[in-house]
Amino acid sequence: MENLNGLSPKEILQGYNGRKLRIMEVCGTHTHEIFRLGIRKILPESIELISGPGCPVCVTPVGFIDEACMLALEKNCVICTFGDLIRVPGTEMSLAGARSKGAQIKTVYSPLDAVDYARDNPDKQVVFLAVGFETTTPSACIAVEQAKKQGLDNFSILTANKTMPNAYQALKGSADAFLFPGHVNAITGNATCRELCKQGVSGVVAGFTAKELLTALAVTVTLLQKNEPFFVNCYPRVVKEEGSPAAQKLIAKVMEPCDSEWRGLGVIKMSGMKLRDEYADFDARKKYDLPEIKGKPNPACRCGDVLQGKCKPSDCKVFGKVCTPQHPVGACMVSGEGACSAYYQYGM
Repeated sequence: MENLNGLSPKEILQGYNGRKLRIMEVCGTHTHEIFRLGIRKILPESIELISGPGCPVCVTPVGFIDEACMLALEKNCVICTFGDLIRVPGTEMSLAGARSKGAQIKTVYSPLDAVDYARDNPDKQVVFLAVGFETTTPSACIAVEQAKKQGLDNFSILTANKTMPNAYQALKGSADAFLFPGHVNAITGNATCRELCKQGVSGVVAGFTAKELLTALAVTVTLLQKNEPFFVNCYPRVVKEEGSPAAQKLIAKVMEPCDSEWRGLGVIKMSGMKLRDEYADFDARKKYDLPEIKGKPNPACRCGDVLQGKCKPSDCKVFGKVCTPQHPVGACMVSGEGACSAYYQYGM
């Protein structure tokens, strides 16, 4: 769908002069690519792009960071994590702060790196911080399967894995249409989006190149003018209707749904994933008998409002002043997929 009504996607977007439209780019990578490619600059004022909760680091709650710091400082665990998570503020400190107090915080590039580290260091208790959506959850499941197969009793994971369907439900009404994350739909397929369409929620699945993003936005703007709910897969070269059955089967084998807290959105019923009882030995919360921790975010930070599309990062009083990538107050400024870091990086 590269031409609509004989016009190119760019011409459709630049020529739009109808009612104000709000389109939520759920995915943090979409946010950054749209900035990097200069797409925002060609849009008329009547098309507003707002950021959503599609950055896994950004929606990870403060309490999760507090749990990780407790495991590192009080349980003497080696924490293995992706780099972005290290500087996300907890209630009292980040993992970087815990490291300055002597905690062992190790950056890894995949959960299997953490499994290898546990295997090579049998005298150390290793905990991998499992965050992310349907895209990264399969790799955490593979790591647990590998640890079980190798009989590693010094490896576990702290889960903050989340799923998108109920988050979309929580965000209904936040925008006129969603720009659905292509990599998530590559795993889940399109059933959830089609069901949302039946409920009156519109959206398109988008890829990540300039051509794919412009096409997805042009399709969205064109169909919104018909005032009827719609769903279109504008990323068919990667996203298939059924998604990835193998990944879905793996996740269902190792994990099960649970209630989960999202930064800014609160607890969303059955929107998280936890290890099944058969894999309880690899559940860090059970293994170390962690207490329930309610984190306290910095009250000056408006990450929660940003993640719900209620404000732009630049509307936050600490944005670019107290809160910068070098000294982040909130997770959205830390993450490479965060909306605040995108606005800061591209001068918004």
